Amino acid sequence: MIRRVALTLALLFAGTSLAVLPAHAEELCAVDLNGNGDAADPGETASCTAMTGGSWQCPIQQVSCTIGTGNQYACPLGAQYRCAAPVSGGTPTCSPNVCIDTGQNPIVSEPVVDDPGAANDGQVDAQGNCLGNIQIFSGRALRCRPPGLLDTFQNCCADKGKIVKDGMGSSLMSLSTKITVAKDLFTGIKAAYTAFKAGATASEAASAGAHAIIVGIDPTTIAISLAIDFMVEVLLQGCDEQDMETGMLKGSGMCHEVGEYCASSVLGICIQKAKSQCCFNIKLGRIIQEQGRPQLKNFNAIGWGPVKHPDCRGFTAEEFQALDFSKMDLSEYYADVESKAHSDIQVDMKDKIDAYVQAINP
Repeated sequence: MIRRVALTLALLFAGTSLAVLPAHAEELCAVDLNGNGDAADPGETASCTAMTGGSWQCPIQQVSCTIGTGNQYACPLGAQYRCAAPVSGGTPTCSPNVCIDTGQNPIVSEPVVDDPGAANDGQVDAQGNCLGNIQIFSGRALRCRPPGLLDTFQNCCADKGKIVKDGMGSSLMSLSTKITVAKDLFTGIKAAYTAFKAGATASEAASAGAHAIIVGIDPTTIAISLAIDFMVEVLLQGCDEQDMETGMLKGSGMCHEVGEYCASSVLGICIQKAKSQCCFNIKLGRIIQEQGRPQLKNFNAIGWGPVKHPDCRGFTAEEFQALDFSKMDLSEYYADVESKAHSDIQVDMKDKIDAYVQAINP
């Protein structure tokens, strides 16, 4: 049997400037149609319809009522289901699913992952060289949300194309520069989201974000026009700040998906899922992490860590030196730097990484 669980879900977005969100509490219902224990899958959540008599009706599995005995409307699903006409007018309908007030049954949400990455808290010498332990290709734990109740049914995890350009370049400095790109993306996305919430249009907010992104970095490392288009679309979809950051990095091939978990629930029923990610500063970091971790016993027990709180730490210098690059498939990376022969790229890449490690850990 289909397990029916219908819930009234109030989204308290009053006072926000997000045009795609309601400015008042909205009656919603969620139904576990496929019996998997949650109501977070496509088609399992919907806005309840205002009916005559001050009631609400769930449109999921809703059917039209028929004329029955005594010329009265009757619900074909059973006499226990009440027929009512929409306030907007039309034929009376009925639904097997009810709406329940979240004022009495609040939505419980997991805290948004807020991982600043590895702290730069070691001592340095007069030249700025690290004197302590370093992490190589360190990442950050982030999350994005697939279509669900709390992201206005939009897919905030959808790839929007390659915005961040990844390549080793022709100098050691180019690698160092690219390692700062993700940090500048976060700065720009935060600026865009803050401007949007303060009342700017999506286009104005995206332009402000793009300006913040390119300050201090080589503009050739990011496709600014694509970034602006991406930010406009995401802002109008109702995705939040971290959805935006994760989407931009994920679409550029810089994130490893760790798993999916329930981000919000009511009465123990999941109504919004999230996908946890380990996102790295460059695409090469993600590729080497994915293929390097299985080679190291230090990661055998933890893998990528718990789904809700991924372990995105970088390699220690000793772990990095133990990696066997000959066993790695770097074809995905080669495709991004097609101007060189594969063998030359592999040698060049290894030399540059070794040189970079030597520079920051003499």
